Amino acid sequence: MKIRDVQAFGLRGRTPEGGWSNELQPEDCVHTLIKVTTDEGLTGWGSVFTSDELVRASLSVLRPLFLGENALEPERVTEKLHQNTFWLGRGGAITHTISGLDIALWDILGKATGQPVGRLLGGRYRERVLPYASLLMREPEEMEEELGPVREQGFRAFKIGWGPFGRRNTALDEAIVDAAREAVGPDCLLMVDAGASDAFWPNNYKWALRTAEMLADFNIHWFEEALQPDALNDYVNLRQGSPVPIAGGEVLTRRQTFQPWLEAGAFDIVQPDVTKCGGISEERRIAQMARDHGIRFIPHGWNTAVGLAADLQLASAFQDTDLVEYLTGSPFIDELVTSPWKLDADGMLAIPNRPGLGIEIDEKALARYS
Repeated sequence: MKIRDVQAFGLRGRTPEGGWSNELQPEDCVHTLIKVTTDEGLTGWGSVFTSDELVRASLSVLRPLFLGENALEPERVTEKLHQNTFWLGRGGAITHTISGLDIALWDILGKATGQPVGRLLGGRYRERVLPYASLLMREPEEMEEELGPVREQGFRAFKIGWGPFGRRNTALDEAIVDAAREAVGPDCLLMVDAGASDAFWPNNYKWALRTAEMLADFNIHWFEEALQPDALNDYVNLRQGSPVPIAGGEVLTRRQTFQPWLEAGAFDIVQPDVTKCGGISEERRIAQMARDHGIRFIPHGWNTAVGLAADLQLASAFQDTDLVEYLTGSPFIDELVTSPWKLDADGMLAIPNRPGLGIEIDEKALARYS
C-alpha cells in the first residue's frame, strides 16, 4: 500500500482564544489537518499545530521523500523524513508537519489491520480516560461563569491557564485560583498552567517557587509551564523544591530534545504534543523514556479532534496515563467528527476501539472551517 497524495486543510473561521499576549483572532490559522491517500483507497488523518502556509511549504519539501512510500510503515517512513531534513531546522515547521503525517499513517495502519492504534502500540490498558477541561483564566469574579457551565457538562477535572496569571501581582494570582477552586469544588481535580512559553514571560524561578507554594494551599494537581521553556536548570530546581507536581514539555520536539530534560528530572509530568513533537511514533518513544525515569506521561494534542483522538489512543497504551486534555468550546474538536465526543456518567471519555484513530471526519464541517 503506497502513499499516493497528501493534502492540507488549514482550520479558520472560529479559531478559539489562545490566551497569548498577541491574541488569536477567529480567522487565524494555527491548526492544520492532513489527509493521506493511498493507492488502495484507504485514507488517514493527521493534525499539525502549525499554520497551513507552513504545512504546505513543508509538504513541498517532503513530497519527494514520501510519495510512493509504504503507508503501513509509519515509524520507518517518518524517521526517513526526519533523517533527510535535519539541516532545514529540526523541531520547526518540517518536524511539525511530519507529526501530522505520522498520525495519519498510524490511522491508515489501524484501518488496514482492523485494529485501534492503541493496540498496535502494544496493547490497551484502559477503555476510557478522564478528560480535563482546558480553559483560560479570567478575572476572579469571572471564574465561576467560566467554570460553572463546564462542570454542569459533567467534567470532573479542570485546568486553568494563561490570561492575567503571572502578569500583574501575586494577590491577583491567588484570587484567581481561589475563585476557581470555589467554582469546581473540593472534589474535582484542578490544574494551573502559567503559560510561560508566551512572548516575553516576565517571571523567574523565585516567582515560580513562591507560586507553587501558594498553589499547594488549594490542592492543585499540577503546576504547568511555570518557567520559560528553555530554563532547564530552573525547572530541575523547581521540581525539587515545589510542594506540587511540575508539568511541562509541550514546546519541545523529538525524543532527542526531551532526553536531557527527562534525565535531569525537570518534570514530574511530561506533556509532549503529538501534533508537533514528531507524531505518535516519536511520542511513544518519549513516553517510554519518561516511564523509565519515573515521570508521568500526559499528552498535549488537544487542539483538534484528530489531536484528541491520537491522545486517546496513546492514553490507552500507557498504564499511568490516566488523563487527557480537552479544549472546551472549540468547533475544531466538537464539530469535525461525525460522532461527537460524549462524557459518560462518571465524567470519563471512551477511547475509540474502532480501527485506526477510531474517528470519522465530517468533511462538510471541515469544508466550513478550511
